[in-house]
Amino acid sequence: MEKNNKRKNPFLDTIDSDSSKNDGNNGVNIYPRGNTNGNNSIEYNEVNFISDNLQMNVEKIDKLLYVEQSFDLLKRELTVGNRKAVMYYINGFCDSDMIQKIEEFFCKLKADEIPDTPERFVRDKIPYVQIDLYKDQYNVVTFILSGVVCLLVEGFHKAMLIDIRKYPDRSIEEPEKYKVLRGSRDGFVENIIRNTALIRRRIRDPKYMCEVVQVGRSSRTDIAVCYMSDKADKKLLNYIKKQLREIKTDALPMNQESLSECLHKGHWFNPFPKFRYTERPDTVAAEILEGQICILVDNSPAAMLLPTTIFDVIEEADDYYFPPITGTYLRLARTIVTLVSLILTPLFLLYANNPEFVPDWLFFTKITEPQYVPIFLQLLILELAVDGLKLAAINTPSTLNTPLSLIAAIIIGEFAVNTGWFNEQTMLYMAVVAIANFTHENYELAYSIKFLRLIMLVLTQLFNLTGLIIGLVITVLTIVSNRTIARTSYIYPLYPFDLKKFLLRFFRISIKKKM
Repeated sequence: MEKNNKRKNPFLDTIDSDSSKNDGNNGVNIYPRGNTNGNNSIEYNEVNFISDNLQMNVEKIDKLLYVEQSFDLLKRELTVGNRKAVMYYINGFCDSDMIQKIEEFFCKLKADEIPDTPERFVRDKIPYVQIDLYKDQYNVVTFILSGVVCLLVEGFHKAMLIDIRKYPDRSIEEPEKYKVLRGSRDGFVENIIRNTALIRRRIRDPKYMCEVVQVGRSSRTDIAVCYMSDKADKKLLNYIKKQLREIKTDALPMNQESLSECLHKGHWFNPFPKFRYTERPDTVAAEILEGQICILVDNSPAAMLLPTTIFDVIEEADDYYFPPITGTYLRLARTIVTLVSLILTPLFLLYANNPEFVPDWLFFTKITEPQYVPIFLQLLILELAVDGLKLAAINTPSTLNTPLSLIAAIIIGEFAVNTGWFNEQTMLYMAVVAIANFTHENYELAYSIKFLRLIMLVLTQLFNLTGLIIGLVITVLTIVSNRTIARTSYIYPLYPFDLKKFLLRFFRISIKKKM
């Protein structure tokens, strides 16, 4: 990760490895001071790991990092003035042109030009900004493995860490899952530095803070916590920092999902999302300015926003990229479609099992053709079939997506009806439900609705109208009893009730009226 030294005298000051002070980088604390995750049992804890004996330092690092066995870890011996020096770096992580320029500069130095302290050497003789000094084992080893160039010079008791990393990553483009009809087309990538820069580009306020910690004994994954210091919930912020410090895990293999399970140990039977995920920097910037907290995990393009309520999950960027009346319509349409996807098939099952419940104006919906498979089993089979098609579409090469769609349409849509497996109305209603699941971008919400719909189907089949009512009660209780990570109401501003904020959740007003 990159660091911009903005201290008054960045290299004259003694930079001890056990210092825990913030560097004063305008709210950015990229470089950890010692072990930032004290409970992770990091083994690299020798404070005076680097001494002024170069040979001893080289032997320690070679043994610790298995330099001879690791083909991607390079060691370069050179001479700086009249002093021997060794440079360590990861092949593929560093800018080769910049390494060559620095080496050329070192070759031109004369013996009488070498200062007597590493601080003055860094300040006067290295033509680069992103550099720091450490002598403890944890930081030296961590930064080498992170791709930072480590320079050891004979007679200097500190390692010079030159950050000229150039991570292999993809270009910034619009997220495939979070597209908008109007608005910016950039999105987060797997590089946490690029992601923090995309947010900083939109929030040029000194009160915007970005703090970074490391989690995981082996992975030492960088995690950025972004917030507005004057708007964020201080209690929640302190809770998140405390939880991050206390995480005991070897790695975060699944990025955000692994982190969310470590941060919040909720009830497994409540599927509604406690975090909101997005890959859009404009959405993240807007939510941070509203007082929410954003968590970025290195190697992941998705940002976590918290605390999250049910109304936050339903919102999307398109609501704000169109005029207020259009944004309001989109919100209401999305909410209505979500409710329809929850109740449509259970209602159809109720009417199919109890034709006398069907009102006269819905008489045309009665099933008249013979049923070879019970409606209840048809709906369950189609629920699984829809998920099967989703998984098949994800794992199918893009060039075969069209043939897959044709096969699904012909076999499932045509032959399944003709052979008697399904009737036309069952296929129609399940198609409506399947399409409705794609009206919102949050996968967790879609599957939460699906699980509750399945429960309502089972209860309706067993107890008819009573079962449907019980299913609706379970749905309401599941949502109402849920709590955010801040232990606040999941349905605020519905409870506790705030009429003005509740209306704003559905009816968007112009920014001018908010001012």
